[in-house]
Amino acid sequence: MIGHRERPAAGEPEGVLVLMHGRGTDENDLFPLFDMFDPERRLLGLSPRGPLSLPPGGAHWYAVARIGYPDPATFGATYPELTGWLDATLAEHGLDHSQTVLGGFSQGGVMSYAVGFGKDRPAPKAIVAMSSFIPTADGLEVELDRGVPVAIAHGTQDPIIGVEWGRDARDRLTGAGADVLYREYPMGHTVHPDFIDEARGVTQG
Repeated sequence: MIGHRERPAAGEPEGVLVLMHGRGTDENDLFPLFDMFDPERRLLGLSPRGPLSLPPGGAHWYAVARIGYPDPATFGATYPELTGWLDATLAEHGLDHSQTVLGGFSQGGVMSYAVGFGKDRPAPKAIVAMSSFIPTADGLEVELDRGVPVAIAHGTQDPIIGVEWGRDARDRLTGAGADVLYREYPMGHTVHPDFIDEARGVTQG
């Protein structure tokens, strides 16, 4: 079951920003980024918690099999949970997928790609993927040519998900005709504040 935290908009929300955490953390991890991406609080912020509890602790979206290829059993179970939660939560607030920016770090970015580009899923307004990759998984067919803007950030010294995965996503999306903002930083597996400043145009656009 997926729980979540909400960061309310200042008034009637103009849209939604969903931020999904990485492996082994929880819905609180990226919560401070809502006010960085959306300082005027124009958007409703939603921070869901991965439904799996796995070693070494914390919440997870899937078990790690190998980079680029989430474990089929756990990914196949959590993906419909996540999409069901998103559909229900947007409907509860009277908001639409076309008003929704999907974002995340590491595993959360993987889920953003999967939900945002999954065949037969509604297209989001935009996607923000930090230190992540476009997943390959049984039963998941992605459609990258949806005209969805994407902002990607990756560290050139990332020891967890190598920078080649960020470059792969950039190249595949650019080849599919997407409007891609791509940035690399001399950092490891983390979030760079300069990227948030630049990506704000995607989340607010």
